[in-house]
Amino acid sequence: MMDGGYIFDKDNVKFHKLRTPVRKRIRRVLLLFIASLSLTVVYYVVFALFFSTETESRLERENEILAGELPAMYEREEVLADVIEGLRRKDDVIYEDIFKTSAPSLNSSTSILDVSRLDSLPDSDLLRYAERKLHALAGQADAIEENFARITELMMDSSFVVPPMHNPLEDFTYAQTGASVGHKIDPFYKVPDPHYGLDLIAHSGEPVYAAADGIVTDVIMSRKGLGNVVVISHAGGYLTRYAHLADIEVRKGRKVERGTRIGYVGVSGNSFAPHLHYEVQKDTVIMDPVNHLFASVSVEEYVNLMIMAATTGQSLD
Repeated sequence: MMDGGYIFDKDNVKFHKLRTPVRKRIRRVLLLFIASLSLTVVYYVVFALFFSTETESRLERENEILAGELPAMYEREEVLADVIEGLRRKDDVIYEDIFKTSAPSLNSSTSILDVSRLDSLPDSDLLRYAERKLHALAGQADAIEENFARITELMMDSSFVVPPMHNPLEDFTYAQTGASVGHKIDPFYKVPDPHYGLDLIAHSGEPVYAAADGIVTDVIMSRKGLGNVVVISHAGGYLTRYAHLADIEVRKGRKVERGTRIGYVGVSGNSFAPHLHYEVQKDTVIMDPVNHLFASVSVEEYVNLMIMAATTGQSLD
């Protein structure tokens, strides 16, 4: 008798085929599959340990090149960080000397090559990006250095005069910014009309201060046009005009310093709502007051202030 063969039937004097149970067949198939899989894993491990594919060889060469470039890039990053720190100190000095205020503080604690949040990027892509970034920052640092040189040269010129740079309102936020210079919609007639200043929205009675040292050259009390107005002349041909005031606290000919209270916000003249209409001129040329307020606000607020002024299409006077 053999397993899977034939068996002799003595009673009937003939052979019968011996059938293998189904369970035994399945067991044999599973054992054969497991043996084949195990052999495949062994072949793969042996091949991986003793043979390198072309792709693996190329990646190993790239990793060696990148490993050699990384220290040099970190050295360049350190040099650039020193340059930026020097520029920051110069910026502080210029703000103190010209604007009499501290320079806006920017968060510089993060390294240019901080990769703690970029673990998912391939090293090659990260290094290429960092290299391009360093080149760009180095170019910007050179441009800023040239600007500082020009500013320093300008400061050394005896004829240089600091323009009015401070906001005539205290506790000002960019949300109080109205229409600036240009053709704006008149609030009463709803047609485009030239607007020569910047609308600073505020509550009635809020104090208004001189934006820079100067002399009060005109005081106007009127129920029409710009209403009650104070005009201050400053050195260098600059002039500032404060309109729609409720009350005025200075007289013509008075010498004022930056921060001197000159009046209060109101709705005098043709004013649609309480606000200060603020103008800046240089040798009778109309300037955009938005460009003369950055010494009073943070960098973020100044950007928002400019956006508000540029997108507001209707004036308040």
